[in-house]
Amino acid sequence: MAPSHHATRRPGLPLGTGAAARRRTSKDAVGFIAADEAGARIAGEGEGRVEREGISVVVALIIACEVGFWVLLALGLALRYVAKKPKASTVVLLCEPLLEVVLFVTTVIDLRNGAEPDWKHGLAAVYIGYSAALGHQTIRWVDARVAHRFFDGPPPVKPPKYGMARTVHEWKTAARWVLAAVIAIALLQGGIWYVGDDGEIGSLRDWQLKMLFLIGINLAIALSYTLFPKRERSASSTR
Repeated sequence: MAPSHHATRRPGLPLGTGAAARRRTSKDAVGFIAADEAGARIAGEGEGRVEREGISVVVALIIACEVGFWVLLALGLALRYVAKKPKASTVVLLCEPLLEVVLFVTTVIDLRNGAEPDWKHGLAAVYIGYSAALGHQTIRWVDARVAHRFFDGPPPVKPPKYGMARTVHEWKTAARWVLAAVIAIALLQGGIWYVGDDGEIGSLRDWQLKMLFLIGINLAIALSYTLFPKRERSASSTR
């Protein structure tokens, strides 16, 4: 029998199993790979956007607390010297620590929600330490100068320059900075314990080292005034 002019289909193979079918299969595979890559890229961009949003929230809150500190300070001074309402001024100034509470709570919530601890959480701890140990001193410093310059108040008391009095002043200043650093270190350690050894705690450790360095600098300065006290020049030596 003469062979048929039509190609004989192999048994067991579906229709369309040829070059065209292979081309369609290749296109489908490429399409699936491209879709997977696009999905991964979108997911990565989403994670990066969430991380950036977390950073921006905490950093914005730190800036807001700093601005709020000075706004409350200005409002408290205005109530004291302009409106002549010292009690209201005291109430406003006592609201300053609430800013640190808000910042600390927000930082803890951010960590609890799965944010990786990094420089922004360390900066929040340092800011809280500074505000707790030096915030009151800063308020007193500004208060004395505003009262003297604008409201005929007495001149601010200048720190002593010489002798044992200057040494004591330097140790008091060092103590405030050491307290600020210790508070920051304690908060950072709490964050490290909260996250655990399996988390990214390197940045928190770095901030702790910076605070130890800050302690060392202040102790060295105070110790230098103890070992080598600054003496006032006598009248005969200045001639």
